[in-house]
Amino acid sequence: MKEFELKYGCNPNQKPAKIYMHDGSDLPIEILSGRPGYINFLDAFNSWQLVRELKEALGLPAATSFKHVSPTSAAVGIPLSDKLKKACFEDDIEGLDDSPLACAYARARGTDRLCSFGDWVALSDVCDVTTAKMIKREVSDGIIAPGYTPEALDILKTKRNGNYNIVRIDPDYAPDAQERKQVFGITFEQGHNNCKIDRALLSNIVTANRDLPESAVRDLIVSLITLKYTQSNSVCFAVDGQAIGVGAGQQSRIHCTRLAGSKADTWFLRQSGKVLSLPFRPELGRPDRDNVIDGYINQNEEDVCAEGHWQKYFTARPAPFTRDEQRAYLDTVRGVALGSDAFFPFSDSIERAQKSGVSYVAEPGGSIRDDAVIEACDRYGMVMAFTGLRLFHH
Repeated sequence: MKEFELKYGCNPNQKPAKIYMHDGSDLPIEILSGRPGYINFLDAFNSWQLVRELKEALGLPAATSFKHVSPTSAAVGIPLSDKLKKACFEDDIEGLDDSPLACAYARARGTDRLCSFGDWVALSDVCDVTTAKMIKREVSDGIIAPGYTPEALDILKTKRNGNYNIVRIDPDYAPDAQERKQVFGITFEQGHNNCKIDRALLSNIVTANRDLPESAVRDLIVSLITLKYTQSNSVCFAVDGQAIGVGAGQQSRIHCTRLAGSKADTWFLRQSGKVLSLPFRPELGRPDRDNVIDGYINQNEEDVCAEGHWQKYFTARPAPFTRDEQRAYLDTVRGVALGSDAFFPFSDSIERAQKSGVSYVAEPGGSIRDDAVIEACDRYGMVMAFTGLRLFHH
């Protein structure tokens, strides 16, 4: 297939639209089901690069959940605790522990379930039955992977009345060294971002604390590779082999950190006893539970515990999750990794990061206020590495 005609571009009025190879060669994909759109393919090709690089860097199967050309999360295949399985709504999946790929997907999809609603999925490895069963029951637009077992493909083809977008990509495909895009009729050209993110990138530790365990190395690599495919400015919190809070597309670095930190906090609080024991009505669907949990934790638009509201969601009225209770729970969190796609211009991001349990930081360095950022890290006993590598993505 040399080109694929799209229904429309970013918006329905943007026609005609298609994807094709600049040099006239065949596309490196096969569409096995559905008819992916313009934004679907933007998500597909960015997300595939992310999981491919995570697999290459860490040697573990990887998965990511993408929305609007940024990851909601990304993770590698580390087994989940029973508490985390329940928080991710995957405690009923048989064989989860036997599939590292399914563990990666459970983590990636379960991190920020509110933002992952209607996502695009990317898998680094051939999709197996366990992973397919998990994907089948989520609201999702499509998936890209290097392959699918026959039974997994049959399962996925039943989604959306047989119209679920399923794409197979050639795992050996490599892009041209130069890439191009047009804006306002003007062509931009640049070298493909083929920078390698690995252990060596974290060797320049600039803080007094230089103790960087291998688990932190793994999490910082997860964070940095995630940032490589996140709309800038961006910051990513990671722990236990998964991105737990992504702050994307913000004009201010501190706003990136606040956004990512608040998502990380929500992820931790989802695993608290008060949330795990919420008495949901049995007929309440998974997306509705996600919305209610977010409201219960963040106390946003609707007070889900209020009279006249709780009856719609719960079999008994739950006690509110107070700010003091949440703060006490979050104060027990430590060992979180934080990556930034560009330097921190002020120490305010470090101040915010420590409230979410950050112990390890990786950023390019190069600010005129680097000393103030290092001093803040030293005050909290953090380890910080200057990578010297900016990871802007637009």
